[in-house]
Amino acid sequence: MEDFLTNIGLSDPDQLLLILKTSLRIMLILFIGLVLMKLSTRFIQYLKAYLSQQAFENSEEVKRIDTLARVIKYVATLIIVTICSVEILYELGVSIAPILAAAGIVGVAVGFGAQHLIKDYFTGFFILLENQIRQGDVVEAGDKSGLVEEVTLRHIKMRDYSGNVHYVPNGIIGAVTNMSRGFAQAVIDVSVAYKEDVADVMQLMTEVGNQLRNHDDFKHKILGDMEMAGVENLADSSVVIRCRFKVLPLEQWGVRREYLKNIKKAFDERGIEIPFPQISIHPRLSESSQAEMT
Repeated sequence: MEDFLTNIGLSDPDQLLLILKTSLRIMLILFIGLVLMKLSTRFIQYLKAYLSQQAFENSEEVKRIDTLARVIKYVATLIIVTICSVEILYELGVSIAPILAAAGIVGVAVGFGAQHLIKDYFTGFFILLENQIRQGDVVEAGDKSGLVEEVTLRHIKMRDYSGNVHYVPNGIIGAVTNMSRGFAQAVIDVSVAYKEDVADVMQLMTEVGNQLRNHDDFKHKILGDMEMAGVENLADSSVVIRCRFKVLPLEQWGVRREYLKNIKKAFDERGIEIPFPQISIHPRLSESSQAEMT
């Protein structure tokens, strides 16, 4: 054993004792870091559960709590890893001051080359602070739209209706259209032929809307009676009549589809025509044909 220690340069007992102490300190730092990460994770989960229970009737607040919990966990992990790394370097005898000075110089250099990355983090911070986007929202941001699956300080992750996943850097997000806040409006345009009586059509549309409003599968999704806006447009081949429902967030598309299905059935039963583009052709007669007709 002594020969082995001599071969690796550890024949001095004081040196060996120093290495053992340093190793124990490093192991202790790693152990404390793991404990702190476990405790922070449990604390965040407990706090999230408590706040979610307090806001169980407010689905929007619950989504905000979920989003903030994910970001806080990420930041806490980053802080703990950084502190443990600095302490381990100190135990190894590596001076921190030159590293910090070099990091400052490198940070300035990187700052010029990574302006977009820095912008992403700053923008992400204010997006979370102002509660613009939360996990579970349906939004339009950065020329993309979809269901928000993840919100970080760096980017937001969205999945569109086709299943495509979009990673949108926060730095390129300008205007945000959030379609899942408070309530939504299911706006519906119905086209009928010019020969139909508009008043009768609007009356039938209202009846179908009331039936949908009282349907067991939709009465909890629709927040009020259908609002009849009236004639929206006189198109080339049809009269466009607009109505809308005030609905729960993210329910506007399902309500709209169900109403269109029901109104199509009602129109078929009443014989109301849903027009399609039509063109009237008037052939031009030659002068001889016109003379014969006269």
